[in-house]
Order: sequence, then C-alpha cells, then structure tokens
Amino acid sequence: MRFWAMGSEGEIVRRLIPEFERRHPDVRVDVQQLPWTAAHEKLLTAFAGDALPDVCSLGNTWIPEFALLGALTPLDPYLAATPSVEPGDYFHGAWESGELQGSVYAVPWYAETRVPFYRTDLLREAGIAAPPRNWDEWRAALAAVKQRAGADRYAILLPLNEFEPLLNLAIQQPDPLLRDDGRYGNFRSAGFRRALAFYKEMFDQRWAPPVSNNQISNVWDEFGRGYFSFYVSGPWNIAEFRKRLPQSVAGSWMTMPLPGPDGPGASVMGGTSFVIFRSSQRKDAAWKLIAYLSEPQVQTQFHALTGDLPPRRSAWTSPALTRDPYARAFREQLERARAAPKVPEWERIAQEIRIVGEEMIGGRYDVDGAAEELDRRTDAILEKRRWMLDHRTIGAAP
Repeated sequence: MRFWAMGSEGEIVRRLIPEFERRHPDVRVDVQQLPWTAAHEKLLTAFAGDALPDVCSLGNTWIPEFALLGALTPLDPYLAATPSVEPGDYFHGAWESGELQGSVYAVPWYAETRVPFYRTDLLREAGIAAPPRNWDEWRAALAAVKQRAGADRYAILLPLNEFEPLLNLAIQQPDPLLRDDGRYGNFRSAGFRRALAFYKEMFDQRWAPPVSNNQISNVWDEFGRGYFSFYVSGPWNIAEFRKRLPQSVAGSWMTMPLPGPDGPGASVMGGTSFVIFRSSQRKDAAWKLIAYLSEPQVQTQFHALTGDLPPRRSAWTSPALTRDPYARAFREQLERARAAPKVPEWERIAQEIRIVGEEMIGGRYDVDGAAEELDRRTDAILEKRRWMLDHRTIGAAP
C-alpha cells in the first residue's frame, strides 16, 4: 500500500508504521514524503496519469479540488463500521473541512490554527494586567504598548506577505466570505468591511509596522528585543520560541486566544487530513491505516514527535499537552476555529486578500475600495465555478 505524506510529517510518520504493520501483518506500507512546494503539482500529475497512491494526507484547502475531480473515495461507509473514529470527538472546524455535499471525504490528521504570542513583561509594564479578550480590549492594549514602546518600536507584527492575520479577523464575522453557494465574493458585506477597518487601523495608528516577514531580520530576535509585543502565529512557534528567544526573556512570553469583535473570536482551521483515492485497489487496507493513525494515543505520539496539534479532543488529555502552558490557548482556540470556504479556488482568493490588504495599507484603497476590489477579483476567479454550477457539473459522478 502506498501512502504519500507532505513535509517533515512524511518522514516522521515512518516511526509509527512498524506498530501498524505488527498489528496487520498482511499489510506493508510504502511511505513517500513529498515537499509541500511540489506536492500539489505531483498530485495533479499523478491523477492525470492514473498513478495516485492509495492513501494521502491532503492540506485541508485542497480537499474540495480533489473531490471536484472525482478523485476521492467517500468515507461514510468506513466511518459507519468504525466506531473508534468518532466524528464528535474532533474539533468541529477540523471535521467540517472534510465534509462536502453531505459526504465525508477526509478524516483530520493534525490541526493548525493561529493565536497571538505576546510579551507578558511588556504588557505588564504598559499597565495591561490581563491579555485582551475582545477587539476593544486589544485596541487599548496595543495603544498602551505602543505609547510605552516609542517611535521606533511597535505593538504587533502583522506581516504584509501573510494573508492569515486579515483572514482570521474576517472569519470572526457573521457574514460568509463567499455567497450564493460560492459563486461570488462577499467582501462588501458589513462584517468583512469591519475586519478590514480594524486591520487598517492597526497600521494607521502605527501599532503595526508596514513590513513583510522578509523585512524582519529574525522574528524571534525582534520579539525578544521588544520590537513588537504581539505576533499571531501557529503552534510550530512554541518550540521555536523556546529554542530561539534570548534567555533573558525565556519566562516573559505566553500565548492567548485570538480576540474577537465582542469576545473570544474565531480563527481559520488549517492542517491536513487523510483521504483515500478512488483509484486505490487497497481501500480497506488504506482505511485501516487511517483508523490506526487516528487513535488518540497514536495522535499523542505524533504530537510528541512533531509538535503538531491533535484534531481529537480525547488526545488532549495527555500530560504533554495538559501541562504545556503555551498549548492551552491553542486548545481553546481550536474549539472556535472554522473551516475555510470549501471551493477549489480558495487558495487563489486568499492570496488576493493578502495582495489587496497590502495595497490598502500602502494607500491605494480605502476600506470600501478594498472590499469592492476584492469582490471584483474574486468574482473573476469564480467565473468557471459559476458556469459549472449553472450547468450542474459540480458534484456529478465521474
């Protein structure tokens, strides 16, 4: 059986395979690691050449594309026969990422979302006694930190080459990002314009520097020396901050849930999920592997090896996670993390959010102009989808 896995996880998961093969002596697993930069093209090439593996880990935003191609096996019959893979044990946003048109096409492998890392000492010095829980409290904290930091330092880093900071603010709104079954952009909605305005305010008030990550020499060093006090990032940075921050501030940072407009807010659910390709001749064996790697104790092992966050709540009872103070904010945030819009074009749209957001900060657009431009670009990207939906070809049997 062939199993393709992306990134460093594709190398590390090999350590878990011997136990699976011990339990299933009739199954041998050939693991192939793919770099993320080449994985998408390789998968499409393999689909065209009828050379896909049996089972694969897909980035959650890729699932709609491969489902549209008819490449994925619906997993509902396997789930019905496997009570140990309990959908209700998964964080909703992670599980929802694999649901399309009433069927389940993917089972979450690991979850990813983003929360603010912050300097506890610098907030305390600015008179902020507790981490902010809503936008108004965050505004007050950012203003206080900036006032104390002075002209050459800032309160928060929101890299202009990343779409996630703005997207997280946007997904907290009640308005969907796309409308009419994903046919059109919905960026002129009141909710998205509210998110755009808050994002722009953080630059207009000079709480955030108008720079990309590439213009920061080293985010850990700059965080350590107080160039900024908040940095919204993912769980991989827990290990990096522990390793890279100067010893002088080793105990002066923490993570916190992402503030929302009126209280603790939502965030975008990322991560990867297992799929079985329709072309596989070994679907039963592939499902056995998915069920094994989905066991809570195996997910706990995988977290210990990688730092990736388990998508199952029951796996979070392990001491490695319950005793990690930096993981607690992620545990809380995962309960509110939401799946990105499930259209194959989403990654292209997310990049337009980044580009237009950067152009707005640079002065090309005001909030209303940026929202209008995003709708224009998104509607152009979704033109083919509208045609396919109108002709009822999406979701048709391959």
